[in-house]
Amino acid sequence: MTTLILSAGMADDRRPLIKTSLPGPLAAELIARDAKAMSPSFTRAYPFVMDHGSGCWVTDVDGNRFLDFTAGIAVVTTGHSHPRVVAAIEEQAHRFLHMSGTDFYYQSEIELAERLEAKILPGTPAKVFFTNSGAEAIEGAMKLARYASGRPNYIAFIGAFHGRTFGALSLTASKASQRRRFAPLLSSVFHAPYPTASRGVTTDQTIERIEELFTTIAPPESVAAVFVEPIQGEGGYLVPPDDFLPRLRELTGKHGILLVADEVQSGMGRTGHLLAVEHWGVEPDIVCLAKGIASGLPLGAFVARAEQMSWPPGSHGSTFGGNPLACAAGLVTLDLLEEGLMENAARVGAQLQDGLREIAATHSEITDVRGLGLMLALELKTSDQAAQLVQSAFERGMLLLTAGTRAVRLCPPLVVDSDEAATGLEIIEASLG
Repeated sequence: MTTLILSAGMADDRRPLIKTSLPGPLAAELIARDAKAMSPSFTRAYPFVMDHGSGCWVTDVDGNRFLDFTAGIAVVTTGHSHPRVVAAIEEQAHRFLHMSGTDFYYQSEIELAERLEAKILPGTPAKVFFTNSGAEAIEGAMKLARYASGRPNYIAFIGAFHGRTFGALSLTASKASQRRRFAPLLSSVFHAPYPTASRGVTTDQTIERIEELFTTIAPPESVAAVFVEPIQGEGGYLVPPDDFLPRLRELTGKHGILLVADEVQSGMGRTGHLLAVEHWGVEPDIVCLAKGIASGLPLGAFVARAEQMSWPPGSHGSTFGGNPLACAAGLVTLDLLEEGLMENAARVGAQLQDGLREIAATHSEITDVRGLGLMLALELKTSDQAAQLVQSAFERGMLLLTAGTRAVRLCPPLVVDSDEAATGLEIIEASLG
């Protein structure tokens, strides 16, 4: 196979390079070993076997180089192996690797909690609980909401993805395959439609459905919390109408219901603000974080108003949550976000969205372009077309993933620059045929 050359004038290591068949021989061998040893529940879209990466570029075990617009599913916020993140991890590793924050104290965990407390719910006394993942953050928020409110029920939204553990899965309503044969789940979770122009659902319809739940099967005084993704992730990168989150905040406040923002995928600067809810001027009661919080190390958190996170010692804990290596990476990640990566996400995201709209104008198979910052989606008429776009892009040296039923998501590292964005747009247009 010939080398793929796009963007003239770019350095050799800043363009795709495909020099073997895909998968190459080493990748094929590892994929065969994986099939024997690993759970078949994983969803691998194409035969990419990672060897190393830098910034927005990844190289497989056969030396093929790809432009990565997945960021490990919106995780490597600062790019692959950012040197400052690596240095912080190395420094911490030389000091100590683990000392459970549930039972002991250490500086990096305290410092990261202080910074999150100041940034996530600014102007409001808040407290932080560190977890290992987004699902664990959701589970903790579910427990806290019940503890703080004394109420049993929850409301979530059709299309939501909050995780795969039993509580989080009970909130999740993204794909039937995620729930099939795992019943019974929590019986105290109720769902309303998520408003978005691309699905023809208005804020009025959503609020009416929630009010219907209140008057029929879930009286408002029984509802502990409403869990909402400011932008739905696995549901298809769906952006709600501008009045939705403010009206939801008003409704939950009226009934003393906690509003929990699942910012696991949309947070940590991805949309151009630290949190996506900031686009609508909404302040939740609890915020759940993970994915991009530590640039690739496993870390999550839920941050709540101090008045709500008042549970006593022993109410909740985690052996590995707030691991010192992850906290060290998290501190540097915040530094880099504040030093310009959030602004870059907004700027390059606007470039990408403009470019996608130009492509859509000449490709009738594209039905929608949407998103904020570097959380963007291109929707096609069918799921087969979305899957084919992902495959064709892979063959041309670009990593993409689907979302929802027929959307292709673009969530590159926040270090992506204008030239890399232009290269990505060229590959997408070429992949559409």
